[in-house]
Amino acid sequence: MLRHLLSASSAAIALCLAAPGAAQDLQDRLVAPPLPADSAAADARPAEPAPADPQQVQFASDTLEYDTNADQVTALGEVRMSREGNRLRADRVVWDRKTGKVVATGNIAVTNPQGDIAYGDSIELTDSLRDGAVENMLVVLERGGRMAAARGTREADGTVNLNSAAYTPCAVVNAANCPKEPSWKITAVRITYRPERERIYFTGGRFHLFGLPTIPLPRFSAPVGNRSDSGLLAPDIRYKTVNGLEVALPYYLALAPNRGLTITPHLFTAVLPMMQLQYDALGQTGAFRVTGYATASRRSDDLSTAANTPTEMAFRGYLDAVARYQLSPNWSASGSLRRTTDRTFLRRYDISRDDRLRSTASLERIDADSYFALTGWSVQTLRVADNQGLQPIALPEIDYRRRFNGLGGGRLEVQLNSLALTRTDGQDTQRAFASARWDRRLLTGGGQELVLTGFARADAYNTKDTLTTAIASYRGVEGFRTRAIGAVAADLRWPLIGAFGGGTQRLTPRLQVVASPRIANLTLPNEDSRAVDLDDANLFALNRFPGYDRFEDTTRVTYGAEWAFDRPGLRINAVAGQSYRLTRRASILPDGTGLSDRLSDITGRTEIRVRDLVSFTHRYRIDKDDFAFRRNEVDATVGSQQNYALIGYLRLDRNIFPAIEDLQDREELRVAGRIQIKRFWSAFASGVVDLTNRREDPLSLADGFEPVRHRLGVQYEDDCLRFGLTWRRDYQDTGDARRGNSFLLSLAFTNLGR
Repeated sequence: MLRHLLSASSAAIALCLAAPGAAQDLQDRLVAPPLPADSAAADARPAEPAPADPQQVQFASDTLEYDTNADQVTALGEVRMSREGNRLRADRVVWDRKTGKVVATGNIAVTNPQGDIAYGDSIELTDSLRDGAVENMLVVLERGGRMAAARGTREADGTVNLNSAAYTPCAVVNAANCPKEPSWKITAVRITYRPERERIYFTGGRFHLFGLPTIPLPRFSAPVGNRSDSGLLAPDIRYKTVNGLEVALPYYLALAPNRGLTITPHLFTAVLPMMQLQYDALGQTGAFRVTGYATASRRSDDLSTAANTPTEMAFRGYLDAVARYQLSPNWSASGSLRRTTDRTFLRRYDISRDDRLRSTASLERIDADSYFALTGWSVQTLRVADNQGLQPIALPEIDYRRRFNGLGGGRLEVQLNSLALTRTDGQDTQRAFASARWDRRLLTGGGQELVLTGFARADAYNTKDTLTTAIASYRGVEGFRTRAIGAVAADLRWPLIGAFGGGTQRLTPRLQVVASPRIANLTLPNEDSRAVDLDDANLFALNRFPGYDRFEDTTRVTYGAEWAFDRPGLRINAVAGQSYRLTRRASILPDGTGLSDRLSDITGRTEIRVRDLVSFTHRYRIDKDDFAFRRNEVDATVGSQQNYALIGYLRLDRNIFPAIEDLQDREELRVAGRIQIKRFWSAFASGVVDLTNRREDPLSLADGFEPVRHRLGVQYEDDCLRFGLTWRRDYQDTGDARRGNSFLLSLAFTNLGR
């Protein structure tokens, strides 16, 4: 007997009777459910008045017959019956008043007060219109998924038991709203649905995928809705030359509604297994996640040669943790930890391709007019030629900024900053400064925008072990040193707007003058101002050095123009400019940056967007003498989300002195694309090619066309299934992270193993 079939549950359930003899029919039923008597959508026939006693049964029908001998009431035609908020609609209803049994037949729809619906050709209920039994049942879950059964019963606690049943979360109709077979389903001897746990239990199940031969399954359960629960997750299968076949079998252990542990053993055919643990926790003020990997394998200590020289078996692993907490509306704390045992572990096991791991900790306070941060970080290098002892550890950096509006008709921003850098085998630096910047924006009667700026800063540095820094211009003078910085600037823009080409164009000539006296730059260390290059982002900056350790001490004029064009379906933005140094004193900017001569190179950016089909960005720097491209960078995307092609090209040809770190020339090509083959099938590919040669970088081993890696794959994805096969090839060796092919098989099912 199906007990309390239509009682409330956290997942609304619609019960639909399949066509006679069609067990496990997952299709919808087309019978309209009965509506409340006061609903505006109810049929035109006047509803019966509500009874004074809610326990009484309310009838409405075309014909009503009463058999006094059998004590049965038979309602025929458009029958409506309600009691205590439970409503029934059918062609024929027989009510046995002695037993309380109600048998409804013909186009049946039963609705409870929560809106759950039962459909069928024949349903046996009690006179409460809640208890009963249904043959050929369909259960549709509000949170996704449906179950069909030859027969179903419900226990007093709301548990639904289905016999000879089937389950699927997939759509059962196609785009034309015609019935179709779901992508996958599970048939089982018995399916039990427990709404209080939001979980479905399968006994004697078999898995069906695209109508392929069925796969027997052990007894298991799967969640419905968004509640997390313990269980197996979707596996990952991949093959890589150095490790062999890999199978990852994650298991999620729900420790609490807001905490969980994922245990993932990685099994390999060529090396020892690896264990992965991930712990997640969510609280009222924030969350954190900790992930760890551990295994033992042979690795190469000599990373600078192509030969693989293995060591003895060694423990290898990786720890990755991240946390963020919002302590109050203004205060927050965050941190991350990334450490590994050696430089090739992450690449060998396809965990990450990062060449540096940064660990940080930060305490911040932000309000409308001030900012405070207490931050520390350390870096672990994974680059072959880098010395770990030269990597900086910052403990701490203190940064405070406050903004004052309306001072002198403008805005004043004050900044206090302190930083301590320590190295285990290199130069140590401590720095502190206080700065003030005032800006005032004026609009003239002719429409020009003028911004006046005044800037002042006082620095104090202390350094030691400067001789361990190889590049002399980065060292500074050992000991305690001070520096004063001052600058004034005027920045004039003149926007000119008008109609053009069926749209609107805006041409904005721009002129900036910056004046700064000679500054003691080279007596101080350079920790954060090393990667200098003229581009559109810093063309009109007050200081074109990144960071704080260097300041451009010159008087210069910068001129350029911005142009924007908008019309329906088309948008173009462009900027270009150049600067000229008025003073003749030598510049501290090195050759190859575009800023070393009095007249700078020409730099700019062009962006073109055509509807949502074309996106094109070109960044460039052109040599002022021979008009050669010293920087040429293109990023272009053509197509839609389903079909697109992407190309990225970068060429840095700055003729810079090779000894200066972080500024080496490079040429690289990146391509990617995706093609929608059919509605659910797509193919994708991507690749990176190193085009650098010995002329561009004397230290490079590339021959002018050397692939770095590529990826090629195919994927199927619909509303309830994602399947993909990817082939990737790496072309570079680094120790035991060897070049070669790897294959990844991914498979994910909605509501199953997630």
